[in-house]
Parts: sequence; C-alpha cells; structure tokens
Amino acid sequence: MVYYGQTSCEQDTERYLDVVKYVFSSYKKEVPLVINTMGWVKGEGLLLLIDIIRLLSPSHIVQMDVYDWKAMAPLTPEYVHLTPGLYTKGKQQAKCKQMGMSGVGSWKSSEGEGDASAPEYKLLYVHPEFPRAGVAGEARVHSGILRDMSILGYLGQLQSPDIGAVLPLHSLVPYQVPFSAVALRVIHTDVAPTNIMYAVNASWVGLCRIPDEIRCQTDGPVLLTQTPVCDCLGFGIVRGVEMEKKLYHVLTPVPPENLRLVNCLLLGNIAVPNCVLVGQQGVEGEIPYVTSDYNYSILGSGKLKKKKHFKRREYAFECDYT
Repeated sequence: MVYYGQTSCEQDTERYLDVVKYVFSSYKKEVPLVINTMGWVKGEGLLLLIDIIRLLSPSHIVQMDVYDWKAMAPLTPEYVHLTPGLYTKGKQQAKCKQMGMSGVGSWKSSEGEGDASAPEYKLLYVHPEFPRAGVAGEARVHSGILRDMSILGYLGQLQSPDIGAVLPLHSLVPYQVPFSAVALRVIHTDVAPTNIMYAVNASWVGLCRIPDEIRCQTDGPVLLTQTPVCDCLGFGIVRGVEMEKKLYHVLTPVPPENLRLVNCLLLGNIAVPNCVLVGQQGVEGEIPYVTSDYNYSILGSGKLKKKKHFKRREYAFECDYT
C-alpha cells in the first residue's frame, strides 16, 4: 500500500503513475488481480487511463457506460493501440516520428513493430439500463461520505471492544515518537519549515517506511525535500506536538510490531472528519484543536468546511462519531 495523499491525482499525474508502477511491482501473478480504476475518464483522465492499460497489460477490461449519455469511446484494443496517452505514444505517433527521421523506408518496419505491440485483451462493455447511473456530481458527494465513514471506522479500532461509551480521541493515550525517529513530508502543498508543526498538528498522516536511514543533523524535525514512493503501513492522527521534548504524539491502531518499521510520516490533503473535532464529548470550554482565532493564511492550515451532504427523501446522512 502507498499513501498518495490526495483524493484526485489531477495535480500530480506523474507521481500517480509512479505509485501504480510501485504497487504493481509487488504482484506475484499467483492469483487473479482485479484493478478498480478511477472515474476520471474525461480529458487527461482518459489519456492517463490509456497509459495505465498499456502499463498493466490486463487480460480483460470491463467498461461501464453512462445511462443516456455517451461518455467515451469503447476501449477496444485497437482504440488503445492507436490513441496517445498522457505519457505514452499511440501507433500513429510512432509512425510519424519514424517518417521524419528516416523517410518512407522505415514506415513498414514501424508499422510492423506497432502491430506486434498491440494490446491483447477482451473488452466487456456494460450498458446500465437504470437512469442517472454514473452521474458524476452525485458520485463525488457519495465518495466523500464513504471516505469519512472509512476513516471513522478505522479510528474505531482505537476504542475498547467492550460495549459502552465511545471515548473522544483527546482522552486516548498516544504513542510518543521522537522527532529524530521519523522523517516528515507534506505531500499536497509547500509549507515553510517554520510553519510545518502548525500543519502537522491534529492531522491525518500516513505511517510509512522509506529505505533510507533517518539522519538528524539538527534538533528539529527531519524534513524530506521530495515525496517518496514507499510502503504505507497504516494511518494515524498527530494528536499533538511537544516542542520542548521534541516529540510527536500519534494515535494509531497499527500494532507495535509494524510501528517499529515506520520511519516516515506523510501528511496529505485528507482531513480528519469534521465531526471528530467539533463533536468531542465531555469537553468544557474551548474544544481541543478547534479555534476561531487563527491565521488561516498559513499554508497547510484551513477552515473546517461544512459539507452539504447528499440528501434523499428517506434520510439525511450525518457524520456521527458515536
């Protein structure tokens, strides 16, 4: 598993492909592999999908159309073979390049090479018969709700298995992690080193393992200059930062035997669900990590956005940590 750190790869498609290659390199081909691609199939999203098909060489592709709207052409082997991707060239582009370099004589050899490398897979084309299938706006809202539910379910592992009151996160005992034990990187934006702890505090982080040894030349945090593509062993919340003792306080359900391997914290654009922060029980006075007196111009920080959840007549989904 690799922590990409964003809900969309639109801002960094190159790193997304690097992540796909890294994960696919672990596939041992001993069992069937099912790949669930993204729903981004317009513009560069379609070109990126063509790159992924070329990269992974699937045996079958299941393509689901959108009801009463032609979203995209059928991804036949011929279509993928001829169409340029975002980073790869189609058959026609290879021909034209050869023509410009060495004239007509190379046309046949280029065409032969192109035919030899044509993808071989079976396309299963599914056309849904129910209305509003695959409507992008609703899918985006649902994905946000499901993401929050997944995070809440993950954090639920921190709770006692006994049936009873759910403990707020600020009452759970965190791990103490020295600054010198883990490297730190904010994935989705540039944050000044002087503001890095503002961004990290109360944030959702990927607990990762990089192959390089952590070397701390100062008494401050170890900051990476580039985002690594590396194993992610789980997730956690940086519940606090103790500057005097140079410690991160991290809440995570990852077992200790796996935590020993973690030497990198990656902070992405995935937020702790708002209800975890604003719905803390048994708090008198100001709620921890929630304030109205803060400089929101600091990169890496931001206001809590109230989500307008998708509603139906029967019910309205609300994020309830309990």
